Amino acid sequence: MTEYWCELAWLGAVDGSVLPGVRITVAGDRIVGVEVGVDRPGEATRLAGLTLPGLANAHSHAFHRALRGRTHGEAGSFWTWRERMYELAARLDPDSYRRLATATFAEMVLAGFTCVGEFHYLHHDRDGAPYARPNEMGEVLLDAARAAGIRITLLDACYLQSGVTGAPLEGTQRRFGDGDVDGWCRRVDGLTADVNSVIGAAIHSVRAVPPKAMTAVAEWAARREVPLHAHVSEQPAENEQTRAAHGCMPVALLDRSGALSERFSAIHATHVDVVDVRLLSSAGATCCICATTERDLADGIGPTAEFRDAGIPMTIGSDSHAVIDPFEETRAIELDERLASQQRGTHRLGDLLAAATDSGYRSLGWRDGGRISVGALADFTTVALTSPRLAGVDAHHAAAAVLFGATAADVDHVVVGGRVVVADGVHQLVDVGRALDVSVREVWS
Repeated sequence: MTEYWCELAWLGAVDGSVLPGVRITVAGDRIVGVEVGVDRPGEATRLAGLTLPGLANAHSHAFHRALRGRTHGEAGSFWTWRERMYELAARLDPDSYRRLATATFAEMVLAGFTCVGEFHYLHHDRDGAPYARPNEMGEVLLDAARAAGIRITLLDACYLQSGVTGAPLEGTQRRFGDGDVDGWCRRVDGLTADVNSVIGAAIHSVRAVPPKAMTAVAEWAARREVPLHAHVSEQPAENEQTRAAHGCMPVALLDRSGALSERFSAIHATHVDVVDVRLLSSAGATCCICATTERDLADGIGPTAEFRDAGIPMTIGSDSHAVIDPFEETRAIELDERLASQQRGTHRLGDLLAAATDSGYRSLGWRDGGRISVGALADFTTVALTSPRLAGVDAHHAAAAVLFGATAADVDHVVVGGRVVVADGVHQLVDVGRALDVSVREVWS
């Protein structure tokens, strides 16, 4: 048994209210006791500040971290940025990818994330040929998550064509493809999860996977009852191309192909229409908002008020890792909506916190995580309230202050599966700054 005494903790209140003097008892990787309003027991570890349930990064491409600062001052669009991303993808091998992913995942934990959904499509060697171990790159990501101390859902992405018209993969894209959907199924069947990982599936996009293959991927995920994610309507061009080729929007095409369900997450969904929202809502699907990437690539602002009104759960993702900061991602759901609607307070504090915690965990296949309650996974994050950004905050305003004022640098303590991974603001397993410096420089050397 390990006991933690939280100065303040959010236990799920919709209004964002927090409770003082919360004792969390942990046995193994589970929370076995939660008591409220207690004095600090002498043997308990004191968590000063605000303790939140584990924070889920529901959409990540780990290798994109090496692009930070190398694309952000440029003009252009998503499509011109993609060429730089392909240049990076062409450079990686299993060893350099392991080092870069370990450092990136460690940065996530240091920022407060306890779980990551890694949307994985960099499968093969530089010429597109499979490695001797066909899942070597996926295994690298699982190893990296273990080394960094983060829980992972590996969302293995099917990627078969270079556009909605079925053009073949070319150049760096050949690293992404398995030839056909049967080849994808055979390869992914070889991946093995452990206690801190889930193997899920992804349809890269309607551009990259034809409808019959989408159906096969959806059936693979359904048989295993695992998450299925897809990039959806990230740019207007994707919608236009899909209409021209299939006579409908991407969400409708995914629906026709049997992909939509309560296990499905639409990543971005920035340019969906009212019919799309209705389809996603009817299916019980989730939408993942990757605000810092969407703003960096000038993709637009998603219709989060419409998602709220339709009862669609939302999650957050750092995607291209222009920034790794769960608070910036979460508050952007509300703040970007304020820019679009010129109104404040569209999203309640508790709903924003749920997007970063419980909803994120559920979308990644961890239905017993993302909350502080008996029986839940012992994943939680403590934010110090003493920095210049948060100093002077009282208990009544603590959740709002953290959501709208904190940064990743304010994270003080992180527990994943009952294991302390960050203490006093220091990662206990990885020298994060040095690991990032070495791995990023190596990729570009």
